[in-house]
Amino acid sequence: MKIAFFGSSLVSAYWNGAATYYRGIISALYERGHQVTFYEPDAYQRQQNRDIDDPEYATVRVYEPTEEAAAEMLKEAATADLIVKASGVGVLDEYLEAAVLRNRKEGQLVAFWDVDAPATLHSVHSNPQNPFKALIPQYDYIFTYGGGEPVIEKYTALGAIACIPIYNALDPATHHPVPENGAFSCDLAFLGNRLPDREQRVEEFFLKAASLMPDKKFILGGSGWADKPMTPNVNYIGHVSTNAHNAFNCTPLAVLNISRESMASNGFSPATRVFEAAGAGACLITDYWEGIELFLEPGTEVLVARNGVEVADILQDLTPEKAKAIGAAALKRVLSEHTYRHRAKQFEEILEKHLKVEA
Repeated sequence: MKIAFFGSSLVSAYWNGAATYYRGIISALYERGHQVTFYEPDAYQRQQNRDIDDPEYATVRVYEPTEEAAAEMLKEAATADLIVKASGVGVLDEYLEAAVLRNRKEGQLVAFWDVDAPATLHSVHSNPQNPFKALIPQYDYIFTYGGGEPVIEKYTALGAIACIPIYNALDPATHHPVPENGAFSCDLAFLGNRLPDREQRVEEFFLKAASLMPDKKFILGGSGWADKPMTPNVNYIGHVSTNAHNAFNCTPLAVLNISRESMASNGFSPATRVFEAAGAGACLITDYWEGIELFLEPGTEVLVARNGVEVADILQDLTPEKAKAIGAAALKRVLSEHTYRHRAKQFEEILEKHLKVEA
């Protein structure tokens, strides 16, 4: 199948948390014989901050962030069997969401792939004039990065023909155990960009825990935190290239996952770093969200905290032996159930069912 994919960026993770998700899904589809062309705008300095070259598993087409340039890309995509418009491209989202439907050819499937369904649904419900609301029933599929039944029910109520979560996962070729790197040596590390609906939770789960444990070492990675007040035992290291994520996860005693507010409230939305950390064999501490046990077993494969005090309590009792055992169990679980090969097979089976019905 030929697939045209309009997303934020495949080649740059700079201010683009969806990059590893796109890479995992698309590379696994390539392994199964599908041809993907990824269309991404030259925006937000992502092209100047690439962390990979154009990959063999997709053709990457970079276009200027104008309607004229996007229209040319849409013409080029006209021969695809499936056109995907992802959420959060960052520029021309409203234009693209309407244009992929307006320009569809006979027999062509069109899907909306929502990498932040809670935020999209909040926007639709809070703004009756949101133009995307009227487009939802016109897509053959709404695929989502996560969200479970709550998201399915909300999209179905808005007229979606089919809403199917395709959760993020592990790409074992990209995220795996590596030797430790002393630059990341600490008791607890967190990696995440500074975003409005994450900042308060970072204050609670990470910075508060650090303030309660002045004898422990903490590392904060990600963009945007330079002017954030933090205790002396927190080492802020800025943007961490995806090439260093394995060492970032492997080296500390434990790493922390902090969900964005919208995803934590909705549940069933494991962040990419959950699978990255598990794939590296890291001991992961996560904030609580409904549905964790679908992916990792609390207590044996992941440690769960409901606030910063609980993070500090967990860290206080965590030994290197226990941390290694939890990391090993998490790695075993994700390799058996949660790789992008599993997700690509699911995606393929969904489309096969559709094509059989159409026939």
